[in-house]
Amino acid sequence: MPSAADLNAVLAHIDADIDNSLERLFALLRIKSISTDPAFAADCKAAAEHLAKDFASLGFAADVRPTGGHPAVVGKSNGSGPRVMFYGHYDVQPVDPLNLWDNPPFEPAVRTLPDGRKVITARGAEDDKGQLMTFVEACRAWKKVTGGFPIPITLLIEGEEEVGSKNLANFLRANKDDLAAEFALVCDTGMWDQDTPAITTSLRGLVYEEVKIKAADRDLHSGLFGGAARNPIRVLTNILGGLHDENGRITLPGFYDGVKDTPPAVLEQWKKLNLTSDSFLKPIGLSIPAGEKDRMLIEQVTSRPTCDVNGIYGGYTGEGAKTVIPAEANAKISFRLVEGQDPQKVRDAFRAYVNARLPADCSVEFALQTNAPAIALDWTMKPLAAAKRALTEEWGREAVLIGSGGSVPVVADFKKTLGLDSVMVGFGLEDDRIHSPNEKYDLKSFHKGIRSWARILAAFAEQRV
Repeated sequence: MPSAADLNAVLAHIDADIDNSLERLFALLRIKSISTDPAFAADCKAAAEHLAKDFASLGFAADVRPTGGHPAVVGKSNGSGPRVMFYGHYDVQPVDPLNLWDNPPFEPAVRTLPDGRKVITARGAEDDKGQLMTFVEACRAWKKVTGGFPIPITLLIEGEEEVGSKNLANFLRANKDDLAAEFALVCDTGMWDQDTPAITTSLRGLVYEEVKIKAADRDLHSGLFGGAARNPIRVLTNILGGLHDENGRITLPGFYDGVKDTPPAVLEQWKKLNLTSDSFLKPIGLSIPAGEKDRMLIEQVTSRPTCDVNGIYGGYTGEGAKTVIPAEANAKISFRLVEGQDPQKVRDAFRAYVNARLPADCSVEFALQTNAPAIALDWTMKPLAAAKRALTEEWGREAVLIGSGGSVPVVADFKKTLGLDSVMVGFGLEDDRIHSPNEKYDLKSFHKGIRSWARILAAFAEQRV
């Protein structure tokens, strides 16, 4: 088990070596590993090979492994004690529109923002190359100072997260024994704010449906048929309009079955975070929360289930006028789910709801796009307590346990295929512009992220999690 003196020496080395750490990150950022575009397949392979070589230099048994798409990288260290598996991804989003970038997206640089913050700018600076390198650099510091790592570590870095990790589940099944660990670490999440670290303890699941309502066998002249013919847009909007009641609750029968209330102690912690309409909604031009009226704003966006219409279309949508009653109307609807909800039951309830409200002369078609369960950690699990303590020590503020309104399907894959819970610690900020031009990662997030992982590894070793 590492001593306090070991940890202090590691932290000192991280501070002294930060410029070299930054240059190593820049080397990875220069690789154009855009996973969705086949033109960059060679770049994705180059990123995987770059990481495998770097991991090997730290003493990991590392190799590039084929998948059904872009390769994955696996690195394993020796040692006794509980093994952890760290996950990240080297692939990045496309850079379009290129003309909106202040600097070339694959020429990383450090810039100073108007508020004085220094940031790393490049595609992948935060999502996820900067994040994964915080962990790698923490491992590097431990290896340099002590000759090894506090606990055994497996590194799993994939190249298809930005295209839905479509080959990862099969890869996990094929490599299940080799990826055995006590739990997973995921660094693809964020801070509460610039100075407050956070651990994401829940991820909402997702049911995404497309619905098409048809009536007449062709578009109709609204002067000749208006008033007599069914209008699918009217039918569809009436149905969708009934999905919420006047208090913001979702009206599907059985929708809230299995939904648990957040523990009172956690709610008290969330109240202290003081997420308000002014801080959260005002910057996007809104002022009044639209969710369940009896829930705090922070609950509405992190720990309560939702239903949203993401798109609706039908009839003539071009320039000018065309007076028709359309033959069909379409909508895309997403349900964000929380622990206890069954995605299949929610999907079935939605389809039953639509069918029950379908009038004569109309038919309906459904197309399921996504169906993923929610993930929630045990609030009392030992790794969570150790990580929280380490983060609090590093940042000088108590680390908060928060839920994420989004979904990270790979976390569900780890649980289902490998039996692993995931401790989700990240250092991204809301203004990092991931997936957008001028993506950035705060230099403070990168530096203190490295120091944070160094502390977390020591805490895991001390607690023997």
